[in-house]
Amino acid sequence: MNYNSIDYSVSDRIATITLNRPDHLNAFTVEMAHELIDAFNRASDDDDIGAVIVTGAGRAFCAGMDLSAEGNVFGLNETLQPTLGDLNERLEDPEIIAGVRDTGGRVTLSIFDCKKPVIGAINGAAVGIGATMTLAMDIRLVSEKAKIGFVFGKIGITPEACSTWFLPRIVGISQALDWIYSTDMIGADEAVSARLAKSAHAPDDLLPAARALATKYITNRSPVGIALARQMMYRNASQPGPLDAHKIDSLSMFYTSIGDGKEGVASFLEKRDPAYQGKASEMPPFYPWWKS
Repeated sequence: MNYNSIDYSVSDRIATITLNRPDHLNAFTVEMAHELIDAFNRASDDDDIGAVIVTGAGRAFCAGMDLSAEGNVFGLNETLQPTLGDLNERLEDPEIIAGVRDTGGRVTLSIFDCKKPVIGAINGAAVGIGATMTLAMDIRLVSEKAKIGFVFGKIGITPEACSTWFLPRIVGISQALDWIYSTDMIGADEAVSARLAKSAHAPDDLLPAARALATKYITNRSPVGIALARQMMYRNASQPGPLDAHKIDSLSMFYTSIGDGKEGVASFLEKRDPAYQGKASEMPPFYPWWKS
């Protein structure tokens, strides 16, 4: 796919996805959604990529949905009357995908399914979908000039992009509801203190900090081990009890112990860097277990 609203570059095993509509403060469009989904799927399946960084061009990260589009600004088909049954039974039906499903949610699901660590480098305003799309990212770093807003109440809509699943898990239910009810803009210091963001940085230091973190995460790490750990942490955390996690942990330990684990143990005993051979494109046979 050729990208019009994002930029995609790779250096030192790190893919950088840049929201690239700076003249519109990187406002989100249906086209951008399709391009982001393609970019995350591409990075997930590329064995030459170890981690992903997402940032914005210019002075904003993403100012929310582009509200200047004609018709339904969210790209939805107003002639339909969808039900929960339609979503349960026809989720992948082209009519439902194009006319009913939340485009931001499709983006965050592609991030959720990614086999690589994803770091958000929030360089400026992140509003609406500009805020919620970052919640599916593993770590968020913010510029000292960043402002984050869950402002859906101001325009009479509800939180989207699976944010009602992600946000309470990150900051707790009371903080999440306070931000949703109030629609207040959140500065860098508040984002860090509420653990929405890991750290705040001077604008020129933001991307170098994100790259340093990405490098730390992938150096001398098994790509298969990282992919499994990422999915296990998200999916096991929402299981009813620890026995459910134990089943997946057992399969994961079994297959990594006979794969990259052998090289990991050998390199530890021989006091050298590991040379892992596993590939995220060739996962163990029980993966993806949640689709079984």
